[in-house]
Amino acid sequence: MGATTIGALIGGVIDSMSGDDSAADGAIYGAITANVLKVVLPLAVTYAVGWAVLRGAAELKEKAFGSSEKAA
Repeated sequence: MGATTIGALIGGVIDSMSGDDSAADGAIYGAITANVLKVVLPLAVTYAVGWAVLRGAAELKEKAFGSSEKAA
């Protein structure tokens, strides 16, 4: 099953728990949310990993070469 289908099923179930007649609007919101998360989550993880690598590289450079500030 795709993420869109699972999102629609979960959204429909949550919406039907509130006592509404139809779970279709919850299924639509769930499918939209699943599609948005398929784009946003990989971008957020990629940004976080890149930030961590750059931060680690900066600390490694500082340990290897010392402080980059010159004493006056």
